[in-house]
Formats: sequence, C-alpha cells, structure tokens
Amino acid sequence: MKHKIFALFTASLMIFNLAGFAAADTRKGKAKKAQVNPLVALLPASDAVVSLDAKRFFADGLPRVLASNQPMLAEIMAKLDEMKTKTGFDLRQFDQVAIGLATKQISPKEIDFDPVVIARGNYPAGALLGVAKLASNGTYREEKVGARSIYVFSAKELVQKNAAKAKNSKLGAMIERAINGFANEVAITSLDANTVAVGSLLRVRQTVEAKTHVGVDMTNLLARKPAAILTFAAKTPQGMSKFLPLDNDELGKNLDSIRYLSGSMDMTESSAVVNFMARTVRTDQAAELLQTLSGLQLVGKAFLGGAKGADKQVYARMIDNVKFAQTGNQVTLDLSVPQSDIDILVGQIK
Repeated sequence: MKHKIFALFTASLMIFNLAGFAAADTRKGKAKKAQVNPLVALLPASDAVVSLDAKRFFADGLPRVLASNQPMLAEIMAKLDEMKTKTGFDLRQFDQVAIGLATKQISPKEIDFDPVVIARGNYPAGALLGVAKLASNGTYREEKVGARSIYVFSAKELVQKNAAKAKNSKLGAMIERAINGFANEVAITSLDANTVAVGSLLRVRQTVEAKTHVGVDMTNLLARKPAAILTFAAKTPQGMSKFLPLDNDELGKNLDSIRYLSGSMDMTESSAVVNFMARTVRTDQAAELLQTLSGLQLVGKAFLGGAKGADKQVYARMIDNVKFAQTGNQVTLDLSVPQSDIDILVGQIK
C-alpha cells in the first residue's frame, strides 16, 4: 500500500513551505467546550476521519513528547523557524485540522486511501494561494468548480524542489517518502477567508461541491473524546483480516467482526492518555474480542516480564497498565503512559 496519508501531510508541508500557513493564538488555561471540530462538517463523505487540535499539538503536545530528545525537537523547531523566516508564516500557529479518508479496494488484499486535509487559521487563505502560485514558478493549473478556483500542483515536482533544500537526513527521508507516496497531483483551494483544503483533485472537488458529508455514525464516534488533541473514527472494511498478514484464524475472526474503530490521544499534566474503541456487529463477538485481547495481554506480560532494557521495561508496564472493558457490542482500551516512560522511549530515538 502506498504511503498516501503520510505523503499528503509532507506534500502539504511543502506547499506551506512555499506559501506559508497561519492560525489561531496559543493561549492556555481557558475553558474549552467539548465539541467536535467544526471542520469535520466541511469534509466530504469519508470512510475514516481524523480531527487534530493543532494549536495544542504544537504548543504543548509536541514539546512534551520530545522533552527528552532535545536534538530532535530543536531540529523540528529550526525547520519551522526557517519556514517562518522565508515566508512570514508560522506552522506553529495552526488552529484546527480535519482529515477525511476515502478507501478504495485496489486488489483482493490491498486498500488504498484518498485523503483531503482541511486546515483553518487566521491568515487570509487567498493570500496563501497567491504566494503558492508565485513560488511554484507557474507550474500549476487552475480548475473551476462554480465560482471557486482549485489550483493543482505536480506533487513530485513540488516535493523534489524542496528536497534539494533539505540538508537534514531525517527531513530528506520524509521528503523521499512523500515522493514515493505521491505519484500524481496535489490540489489546493480556499473554502473561506481563513480555511484551506488540500488533497487529491477528486477529494478537493468533492469538498468544494459539498454534495456529501461525514455521516452521523462517524461524528458520534468523534464526539466520545472531542476535547482530545487527536481523535479519529473509521469504518472497517468487511473481511479486514485478509488485508493483514495474519497466521492466527481466531484473531482474524475477531478482526472481521469489527465494523467501527475510534480513539483519541491526549496529554495531561503528567502523562499521555490513549483510548481506543472497537464496535462489533454483535455482543457475543465483542465478548470474544475482549477475551482475545486479554489473552494477548497475558502473553505480553509473560514475554516482557523479565526484560532488562529500560525501553522493554516501559513496554512491560504499558502492557500491564492497559485496561480493557466491554459495553454491549463495544470493546474499549484505555492506557495512560507517564511522562517518565515517554522520556525513556523518545530519548532513545536517534
């Protein structure tokens, strides 16, 4: 399967490297209404949706996750500073992001994803598009949907132009993955004065036409943890096990019973909190899934119980601390990882 989701993020950043992008303030401490990201309502019908509180991610989540790996954090911040210096825009000023993924089965054992990203900020979207067109040296085309213009860039050419500027090996690897993942085009348009849509031409066109929207089944799942830094909801393909390299028939049967997945990731003052939910067709299937997960937890405990390495001990604690529960045809997983354990894991990344 192509890395299209990752590629869209990276290619979008390349556009923003040329054109910049900005968003809301980074004020903290104010009470926050627990509501689904309003950008989700602008997405076309999707099989999976991701909602990101980008303001909290850049201002709080990312610095805390990388607190024990200052070289990596400094590298990321230096690149963002460089983009701000060159364009006058600061990616750390993102406000909200919503991503809608349409799935397409391209072979008996392979699914491809077609994403669109909607992002909102305080900088005029029209100005952003103008700078992007200028910076691309005219290597784009314009398509019309009603009175709205969609600008289409060659993804490979766009990413390759910026690859030459990336001196750092990690950033170069990201760009290389984007080149491999995106073979065709990236489209971009403004939806209103402060909102931009980026993705394949088909998905951006669907967004502009607004003939379809994300279903209530998906938005209800996103509403389970609406105030988290990241939330997601997805419809699972029927016969999901055939898309995964599984040797265990029992596990495959459990996976095939799942019809929806959702979850969230958030940060508290002392830990990272992760929540997942799997919804099966029937209650008895949820009970079997819970039994399988509990069995895997026991195996993990036995396998890592005597581990000596600091990172393996963290994994052992994570497995031990996972909480599973069943309510009707839903199975939930809850895990809290203390900052000290995050520091151990992230500190080992080179």
